[in-house]
Amino acid sequence: MAAGTTMTAANAIEVRDVLKTYRRYGRRRQFGTLKSALLSGRLFRDLRPDDAFQALKGVSFDVVAGKTFGIVGRNGSGKSTMLKLIAGIGRPTAGSVTVRGRISALIELGAGFHPEISGRENVFINGMMMGLTKREVAKRFDEIVAFAELEDFIEAPVKAYSSGMYMRLGFAVAVHVDPEVLLVDEVLAVGDEAFTHKCLDKFSEFRRKGRTVLLVTHSLDLVTTFCDEVLWLDGGMVRAQGDPRRVIDAYRLDVAQAEDRALGQAATAAVASTSREPAGKAPPASDELPEPVPETAPGASDTAKPSADTTPPDLFKAVEGRWGSREVEIDDVTFVGASGQPSHVFPSGAAVEIRLQVHAHHPVSDLVFGVGIFNADGVCCYGTNTDIEGAHSGAMSGKGEARFAMDRLDLVAGTYKVDVAVHRKNGTPYDYHRLLYTLRITSPLKEAGICRLPHRWQFSGDIRINGLRPPEGDPPQDTDR
Repeated sequence: MAAGTTMTAANAIEVRDVLKTYRRYGRRRQFGTLKSALLSGRLFRDLRPDDAFQALKGVSFDVVAGKTFGIVGRNGSGKSTMLKLIAGIGRPTAGSVTVRGRISALIELGAGFHPEISGRENVFINGMMMGLTKREVAKRFDEIVAFAELEDFIEAPVKAYSSGMYMRLGFAVAVHVDPEVLLVDEVLAVGDEAFTHKCLDKFSEFRRKGRTVLLVTHSLDLVTTFCDEVLWLDGGMVRAQGDPRRVIDAYRLDVAQAEDRALGQAATAAVASTSREPAGKAPPASDELPEPVPETAPGASDTAKPSADTTPPDLFKAVEGRWGSREVEIDDVTFVGASGQPSHVFPSGAAVEIRLQVHAHHPVSDLVFGVGIFNADGVCCYGTNTDIEGAHSGAMSGKGEARFAMDRLDLVAGTYKVDVAVHRKNGTPYDYHRLLYTLRITSPLKEAGICRLPHRWQFSGDIRINGLRPPEGDPPQDTDR
């Protein structure tokens, strides 16, 4: 507990205006010898810190005793730094951290284990380091070993343990020292699924006993399930604090917006990096094309046979790139949702439009537009074009916009690549963009496959299945019938 601070009885943890600064050193001139450095006066001058990095910038919050409190944020936001200050591993540069009760920190599991001695000896040493007496450790020893599932290995030296065994033993010791405040930092992946369930059951037991738990994790579902209150850190500062669902929803929106910006920048860079032939110029001979080379535009029929000197052999197996004569050119591609705003991140089942800004350098009377969607493994999820769908060959002069509208994009959560093209009826491309654009589909469900088929679950008789969660935009399911 910080000296000279008063603490509200209802609070297990109080953090007040905490600032944590780290020094970063850059590479400077090397010393010839220590003597020459001292004589020249360069020793301390050349070891000055180049920069100060603020991991935490005036953070304040309270954790009420007996509550489960979550901290979320991107990598580098200051979450783990905050947890280490609360655990007493470090001290704040400014401000105060006050904690009431015995702390057990699941930050670096097994960090105090000695590899040369047995698991048994390490359990006793670590338990006593966490505040238990030798008698108290002995009383809990069998329970610790059973929880870690190490009955057959507890007498072996820790250096013979696998990483999973090492972590499980560290976790078991930490949760059995009967802490009043438990600090947890991304340590649930310490075993198989059954052991993970055992860890979660232990957290639930702590909650029932009225113990205080502070959880730092990237698992947002875990936060909404277990936490009574959530703090969102961003760049070392508090962005939001309060009800878990409200804070997590705001955090997810912010992450999606940042991801959308990153995907947009990546698409812009990908298009800019592709070779740009002058408009109307014939493409190079086939032996000069990148490998592999496309055959048809997105969704083109099997009967389309583009000439060998204009397109590569198999477009669906081609790498990222751009091909075509540019007589008709795609200037811009945007994905637009129901709100009318451009985006690259959409929930499963959302309405999505792919909009192409196109211009023809001279009038053309042989015109087909195509779109293809591929998953991260390169599997074509869907491909079509205006010729396949029965349109007569089109015509164009000047500028225009083509929109491919999908009322529901029912893909499972994941990353998808999009091809767009404008080409002749025989498949010869004017402008083909291969794997240059990325869509991210989100969903609270963990479904397998590629597409999400429209469906309902129905049950009869004595079957009762409660809590089925539909994807965003779907109506709730009534299964009690």
